Amino acid sequence: MIRSSVVVRTRSWIVLCLGLLTTASPAALAANCPGHPDALGTSRTLVVDPRAHPRIGTMQYRETLPLKDHEVVLTFDDGPLPKYSNQVLQILADECIKATFFIIGGQAKANPEGVRKLVAAGHTVGTHSMNHPLTFDRMPIEKIETEINGGIEWTSAAMTDPSALAPFFRIPGLMRAQGVENHLISRGIQVWSADFPADDWRHVSSDRVYQLAIQRLEAKGKGILLLHDIQARTVAALPKIIRDLKARGYRIVHVVPATADRPATPTEAVEWLLRPPSESVPIARWPAVPNFVYTQAWTLPAPDLADLNAQPAHEPLLPRRTMAQADVAATLPVPDRDLFAIPEGSIEVLLSTTLSRRAATRLAMAAETPHASKGKAGKSPGRRTAHAVHGAPKHAAQTTGATPHPTRVASLKKRTQ
Repeated sequence: MIRSSVVVRTRSWIVLCLGLLTTASPAALAANCPGHPDALGTSRTLVVDPRAHPRIGTMQYRETLPLKDHEVVLTFDDGPLPKYSNQVLQILADECIKATFFIIGGQAKANPEGVRKLVAAGHTVGTHSMNHPLTFDRMPIEKIETEINGGIEWTSAAMTDPSALAPFFRIPGLMRAQGVENHLISRGIQVWSADFPADDWRHVSSDRVYQLAIQRLEAKGKGILLLHDIQARTVAALPKIIRDLKARGYRIVHVVPATADRPATPTEAVEWLLRPPSESVPIARWPAVPNFVYTQAWTLPAPDLADLNAQPAHEPLLPRRTMAQADVAATLPVPDRDLFAIPEGSIEVLLSTTLSRRAATRLAMAAETPHASKGKAGKSPGRRTAHAVHGAPKHAAQTTGATPHPTRVASLKKRTQ
């Protein structure tokens, strides 16, 4: 027990020291950004192996980047578009911030110089398809391959050194599909989602983009922020976002892919979860109950009749434990055939169908008025029958001026009882 506590304390001190070493102070970050003493800067570089963790971003996947609390990764989609991308590039340069850009092949084809500027500034460049179709979740794999390959070819062609292209891919519109992901992973390309967006592709104000970015970051405490460098609202919101990140103590992390001469940053599997389980935070899901192998499998006997405090006369009413233990099969006698025989033409038979109810009513009325006159019987039965069928005998009596008769349906029920 003493040894385990010493080990835990030792590990805690090691983690604390490493955290102090890897987390730079604001003064140190400012020193790395000449001419901008108040710059946010980039706190550290995270090297990832795409094959070890092929899907990242808790908006869609279980894992995300192994970030510490208050660490942020900035990502930008859909560029480069000179009018706005150059402004985003300048804002990041003034703050000495390194980000990750997901390039559309068509944009790289139209503006290869914009791709070269990103690489020259030290940013990470991934791809975002050729034409940005929002149908990746339902396109055939052949068209998906064409979109992926086109984006990679035109983006790498725009670079002076094509090896600078990172094997990172973000599906357009985050329209994920199993076939797309499997294809990318088989090629060693890491699929990027995000941890929270700022909704800057929607028709909202720049203030709203800024508010959503900060609110959602504060809710998660760290993560990958999804932005777009082709929107005027993003250009306007970005300085305010950076200002608030600095004021709230957030740090920028730059992500690059592992290579033969640049190994991945050592991490534990639990660090790739946004909220790793800890002793102070309960696990939300209980572990699955294992299939235990019992050395013995005894069964308890079924209770006897004496255990139920039942009288012997009630024994036939109680269920037997098993059919094998039953000495005599408890069966009911077969009912006689006469039990179900109903005389043909009886009221019961006539009432069994809706079409025969009128005939049954006429028979009942004829039985109630055997001494009626012939003329009166020829006029009133049909009229009274019609009213009786419609459930309005009182109205029929008032129409003919005769003394109201009892309800026909009630008398009919008496006869059938």
